Amino acid sequence: MSDIVFDDVTRVFQRGGKDFLTLDRVSFDVNDREFVAIVGPSGCGKTTCLRMAAGLEFPTSGHVVVGRRPVTEPGPDRAVVFQQFALFPWKTVYENIDFGLRSKGTDVASRRERIARQVELMGLQGYESAYPHQLSGGMQQRVAIARSYVLDPDVLLMDEPFGALDAQTRVVMQEELIKLARDNPRTILFVTHAVEEAVYLADRVVVMTRRPGTVREIIDVAPIRAAERWNRFERSEELMDQASFVHLRTRIWRLLRSEQAPEAEKVLIPTGGDRT
Repeated sequence: MSDIVFDDVTRVFQRGGKDFLTLDRVSFDVNDREFVAIVGPSGCGKTTCLRMAAGLEFPTSGHVVVGRRPVTEPGPDRAVVFQQFALFPWKTVYENIDFGLRSKGTDVASRRERIARQVELMGLQGYESAYPHQLSGGMQQRVAIARSYVLDPDVLLMDEPFGALDAQTRVVMQEELIKLARDNPRTILFVTHAVEEAVYLADRVVVMTRRPGTVREIIDVAPIRAAERWNRFERSEELMDQASFVHLRTRIWRLLRSEQAPEAEKVLIPTGGDRT
């Protein structure tokens, strides 16, 4: 099982000798091979949640569990895709995808086979010898996703992965991710500011409040997707015109709009200095 559980998670950051509450008793889960998106106002702790699932940050209180094990550090069962592509500029497409496998000591034959599959899945044929600067933004993000998928992680953690792309490329990448998730399903936690993107991609959408972030509501998209047969639409723009899609998008927008009141950071206990 590769589920993710946030159990009563609170996160406090220190700044200027004071404690600031960022996440306040957050609880939600991502089931095995489920795609869950998190949306919410800027600064509500979306990325902090993802980084805690990755083992890059830790709760002040509460627990984050992945695959029924408490998260205490990064691990090979989880791969992270960031908004910035984070490719090695001096390595080719093939070498970038190969990096994690080589680091793990995977044998050459297996590496070649697995890389070839990812190159095909992500439409990178013919670009194996290209360097990142020779690729478009969309192509670079395909390489970043392939580099994560090739490690065969149980959990894929995606932090605004299409946020730096132009509108047309973003739509194409969303459609590619849908196909990839169907052909090679993984447990996916996906952070985004884009409501349409969340509704289009996710089985469920976690809507966060403004800071200090907590779960405002969880929207179940999968039953509506199945009932309305969203899979029959080949292009995302056709789906996004449908009444059921518009209803969900509007429902989430209204929740987010209600969270747009002026933010007042919640200050907790004064301390003697910043945490290092």
